[in-house]
Amino acid sequence: MGFWFTMLIITLLIPILMLSIGFAFKHKAPSKINPLLGYRTRRSMKSMEAWKFAHKLCGYIWIFAGAFLFDVTVLTMLLVINKGEGAIQTASLVLLYSGIGVIILSIIPVEIALKRTFDENGNRKSPKN
Repeated sequence: MGFWFTMLIITLLIPILMLSIGFAFKHKAPSKINPLLGYRTRRSMKSMEAWKFAHKLCGYIWIFAGAFLFDVTVLTMLLVINKGEGAIQTASLVLLYSGIGVIILSIIPVEIALKRTFDENGNRKSPKN
């Protein structure tokens, strides 16, 4: 039971971090565009408006994805609670890789939204009439 509990805690780290960072990004982007902290892509770093937009959208996505991953993690780990260490390890690895995949895939909708909303210089596009 100790091994299962340890693996549960480890597999919950990604969803908890996504929820925490998601809430932080949703409410306040890092105050300066910087190369070390925050949602850093070429599009998001073009202007302060694009930077804030990207963080807010990424925050919403990570809150939703983090909550979903949290639920999936708990349910999956409950399914292997009385199984052997091999089953617990396999479930944990699948959950961890899934979490990493979700983090990487979350870039796609943010970049699409940035491309639709801002021009190549980071200025907000005018609405089409």
